[in-house]
Amino acid sequence: MKIIHVDMDQFFAAVEQRDNPELKGKPIAVGHDAERGVVSTASYEARKFGVHSAQSIQVAKRLCPQLIIVEPRFQRYKAVSAELHEIFHDYTDLIEPISMDEAFLDVTENKKGIEMAVDIAREIKQRIRETTGLTASAGVSYCKFLAKIASDWRKPDGLTVIHPDRALDFIGQLKVDKIWGVGHKTAEKMHYMGIFTGADLRRCSLQHLTQEFGKMGQVFYDFARGIDNRPVVSEWERKSVSCEQTFEKDISKNADVTIHLYHTVLELIRRIEKTDFEGRTLTLKVKFGDFQQITRSMTVDHILRTKDDILPLAKQLMKTVEYHSHPIRLLGLGVSNPGNGTPIGGQNTNQPQWIELELEFEPYSDIEDDKLNLQNE
Repeated sequence: MKIIHVDMDQFFAAVEQRDNPELKGKPIAVGHDAERGVVSTASYEARKFGVHSAQSIQVAKRLCPQLIIVEPRFQRYKAVSAELHEIFHDYTDLIEPISMDEAFLDVTENKKGIEMAVDIAREIKQRIRETTGLTASAGVSYCKFLAKIASDWRKPDGLTVIHPDRALDFIGQLKVDKIWGVGHKTAEKMHYMGIFTGADLRRCSLQHLTQEFGKMGQVFYDFARGIDNRPVVSEWERKSVSCEQTFEKDISKNADVTIHLYHTVLELIRRIEKTDFEGRTLTLKVKFGDFQQITRSMTVDHILRTKDDILPLAKQLMKTVEYHSHPIRLLGLGVSNPGNGTPIGGQNTNQPQWIELELEFEPYSDIEDDKLNLQNE
């Protein structure tokens, strides 16, 4: 296969600097300037001070006192993203979006008959610059794992090719925290195990990795050997719908929790109706003031789509959470597990089935949940 991963450079921040020339060359962070606001994207000028995405706005302002906070304009970013996809479709219809600003393209068979994938990547980068005034980085390889890593290798405005003959040497020198799917906690565990590079990871047996990391052990075992057989999937089946809210102040009173839970249920129902999603598992996500996080899930034998379906289950899940002495910073709800109405385990019963489930939550915004495949911790 010939896979290209295109990743826009500092996308939200770049759009803001392009649309407002006064912001060019200045340290900016896109996000909501509030006590609990979070950085969505930081410009490269801000990153020099240690500002980065998913960081608290308040921390970012302490690191960079001259930081300019720009309120996000998600509809504007969506419009630019649509322009990018028009360019992609001139070369292939096998496009797998990861988010608004990045996508995989399978150009093994491409519309223009260009033999070398690197030539297609170079042409796409040039057209993005001419059409949008923005820069993108691209990675080219024979699989998604390596194409993704390659696109991050020479940011910004980079182009990196990882040839099959050089893949194992490249992976061997790669730090494990650069491997797709290795989050902060997993990297710490690997370091404790003496695994610092891809070569170290390759020396671990499959049995040992699956014992330590469960199903991801097989993924890490394969990645260390340059194996990734996942195709580029152009049609994505939604697996969940979710939403979450971070509060300006931690909450611990019953009345506050009840009110916020109720409004979260209403927001979840709005998203379910918008996406026409059908699922039977409700998941509650709670992050406490000390950043400890828990999830509680319940599966039923009917589709969850209305307030009468969801609110009683949400209250039941919340009863299992001790928040009076452990105030809540963030609250989220999600519905997942689309199927034919038979609960997990194969038993058809009116009694809720308790299960353990990890679900990626999306914040309150107009952005749809496009993230696929492996998730960082």
